[in-house]
Amino acid sequence: MPVFTQSQLEIKEVVRRMVQAEVAPIAQTIDESEEFPMHLLEVFGDMGLIQLRVPEEYGGPGLDMTTTCLIKEEVAKVSAACASIVSNNTISVVAPLMHFGTEEQRQRWLPELVKGRTLSAIAITEPHAGSDVSAMRTRAVRKGGDWVLTGQKCFITLAALARYILVFAKTDSGGRRPVDNISCFMLDADMPGIRVGRREKTMGIRAIPHNDLHFDEVRVPADRMIGEPGRGFLAAMRVLDLNRPAVGAAATGLAMGALQISLDYAKQRKAFGKSIAEFQGLQFMLADMSIQIDAARALLYDVTRRIDDGELDEVPQLASSVKCFASDVAMKVTTDAVQLLGGHGYIRDNHVERMMRDAKILQIYEGTNQIQRNLIAERGLGMPRE
Repeated sequence: MPVFTQSQLEIKEVVRRMVQAEVAPIAQTIDESEEFPMHLLEVFGDMGLIQLRVPEEYGGPGLDMTTTCLIKEEVAKVSAACASIVSNNTISVVAPLMHFGTEEQRQRWLPELVKGRTLSAIAITEPHAGSDVSAMRTRAVRKGGDWVLTGQKCFITLAALARYILVFAKTDSGGRRPVDNISCFMLDADMPGIRVGRREKTMGIRAIPHNDLHFDEVRVPADRMIGEPGRGFLAAMRVLDLNRPAVGAAATGLAMGALQISLDYAKQRKAFGKSIAEFQGLQFMLADMSIQIDAARALLYDVTRRIDDGELDEVPQLASSVKCFASDVAMKVTTDAVQLLGGHGYIRDNHVERMMRDAKILQIYEGTNQIQRNLIAERGLGMPRE
C-alpha cells in the first residue's frame, strides 16, 4: 500500500471529520434535488480545499499532488459530486497560469483564488468536438488590441457558477498540425456576449451543473491569452495530464465508499440463518472489490509521487493509465455493490445506487477511457496513430 507522511495522514483525518459532519448528511439530498451545495464553498474554502494547488508564494496552501488526491479521495468516499469541488481551480486556472502564464497574469488572478470562494470552469468540448479537439469551431479573431470570440461549448462543468472560464478557440495562427491553431483565453464569466445555456439533466453527480456556453462576439483583451498563440492545445494536454490523477483519486474514493457500505451490509444482513458475509461467493466478490481498489490506489500514488518529485517523463502515459484503470474499477465496484445489496442496492434511498450512477462519468470526462487507451498505446507502446 502507498506510504504517506504523518502530515498527510493528519490532513486526511481532518478532512474525514469534516466530511462526516458536512458532506455525509447532504449527499443523498443534493443528488435528489440536483442543487449545488453553496454552503460548502465557505466550508471548503476556509479549509483551503478549493484552492489547494495555489502555490505558497501567491498565498495559497501549495499542497502537493499526493495530498490533493488524498483529500479528493476522502470526500469522494461519501460524495463524488462534492469531491469535484475539491481543487476546482487547478485545471482551469492554477495549472495553466503556472505552466504557461506570465508573472503579471499570476499576480492578477491567483490572489483572488486564495480567498476560497471562487469557482472556475474549463471550456474545451463542443457539440461537434469532444475527444477530437482539432474539430472545434469556436474562433477568436484579432481586432485591434483585442480578440473577438465567437462559438459554442457544451457539457461545461460549473459553467453557471464560475467566476472565470478558460476557453479554447481557433486563432488561425498556422502550424503544421490541425491543433497548432488553437489558443486559450482567461475570461470573466460576466463579460458581454457570454451566455450560459441550458443545464443538462445528467445521470450522475446531479448536484453539479453542466451547461452550454455561447460566445457572441465576446471582446477579449490580448493580455488574457494564456501562453503563445496557437499553443493552446499543448496547454490543454499538459493541464489534463496533470489533472487526470485527481480523476483517479475521485474514482478510488468512490469505490472505497461503496466497498465499505457493502462490507457493513454483508455483516448485518441475515440469510439462511447466518450473515451473508459468511457465504464464500460473496466473500470472493468483496475480495475482488478490495483487490481492484488496492491496485488502483497503488498506481494512483505512484503517479502522484512522480509528479511531486518532478519525474515527469512518464507522467502523461501513467496519468492516462490511472484515470482509465481507476474509473473502470469504480464502475465495477459500484456495480458489484448494487448487486451485493440486491433490492436494497437498487432503490434510490441507498447510497450505492447513487455511487453507481456517479461512477459512470469518471469513465467519460477528461478524455474517455477509449481515448486514454489510444494515448497509452501511442505514448507507452510506440504504436502508430490510425
